[in-house]
Amino acid sequence: MTPRGYRSRVITPAPPSFDARPLTDPVDPKAVKAFFRDLRSGRSRSRTSATVVTVLAIGIFAVVFTLLAGVFLATGLSRRAALPFVLFIVVFAIAGVWIFFGARRGRVARYRLSRFATANGMTYEDRIDDPALPGMIFGLGRARHSLRVVRGHSPRFVEFGNYEYTTKSGKNSTTHRWGYVAVKLDVPLPNIVLDALGNNSVFGTNLPASFRKDQRLSLEGDFDRYFTLYCPEGYEQDALYLFTADIMTRFTDSAAELDVEIVDDWLFLYTRRPASTLDAATWAWLFGAVGALITKLDQWARWRDDRLAQAPITAPGPAAVATGGHPVAGTHALPFAPPAGMLTPPPGVAREGRRLKRGVRWVTIVFAVVVLAGWVLARSLF
Repeated sequence: MTPRGYRSRVITPAPPSFDARPLTDPVDPKAVKAFFRDLRSGRSRSRTSATVVTVLAIGIFAVVFTLLAGVFLATGLSRRAALPFVLFIVVFAIAGVWIFFGARRGRVARYRLSRFATANGMTYEDRIDDPALPGMIFGLGRARHSLRVVRGHSPRFVEFGNYEYTTKSGKNSTTHRWGYVAVKLDVPLPNIVLDALGNNSVFGTNLPASFRKDQRLSLEGDFDRYFTLYCPEGYEQDALYLFTADIMTRFTDSAAELDVEIVDDWLFLYTRRPASTLDAATWAWLFGAVGALITKLDQWARWRDDRLAQAPITAPGPAAVATGGHPVAGTHALPFAPPAGMLTPPPGVAREGRRLKRGVRWVTIVFAVVVLAGWVLARSLF
């Protein structure tokens, strides 16, 4: 168990240095145009259609603006009668200017991020539809896509991105936005979630999923002041092996405002603000968090699930590349038990440890009770 006071004996490495100049340096308009020509050449048909719709909307705006101005000048209306037309034209003009400069800022921002990725030995992807990632936010809703994705490939695969998906309730649609960091691990690990207490609201967790309370694991020290840890039932000792004193300190020092999920062979950090941004302080924060964590992942690579020593082996199969270019390992089952005397199980996680069991939020229960009580009261009165 972790002794109290462990924080004073652990030194967290300083955040890694990086070149932030491309985020703020002046840009060459010709280079921005060339960058977007390259982007357009690789766009899908749906992306091209969206661009056409945008151009048509701007064209319609210009035509309406011209017609309204012509009517105003040709009819010679009095000032009082012309006031609605003038206000309408002003609103259209402000909207047009806002759209134009907003689109321009967006193009420059994406160009800067591309240059930032190159300057730091990484790569840039402008958009990835339906990213093939197993985290809890990636299978929800529709119109799922990652934007402004910056990827590092050494010493291990790391992806920084902004993610959006849409949910619909009746006629109302809601777009959910997340920033995330995805780190590729060496071996599959049990599904563990660290719900950061510092970013929760008065209604509880800001995560899109809730988990059964009997899966909570309390750790000694002050870790519980920063995170609520969930692990599959029966995997408590495995979680203690993974979250040793120094690793807990690195999470509390570097990622206390980030929700964390370990699932399959991925580590995810989630935030409700953009992770891929022009803000150098955000990059320093995220680079520092990732740098502090990945130096300890070699210990996690040695973890093995003892349950697999008594179960049919699932061995790694040929490597594959999934949609969006995320590295994914294929598997195939071997229909035999491990040989007698085998001491080390193969890499992998038994079925019961692969996913946490979901729960129901108390806010949902209270809302359902209120609705039911209102329905019963209405029926009794009418």
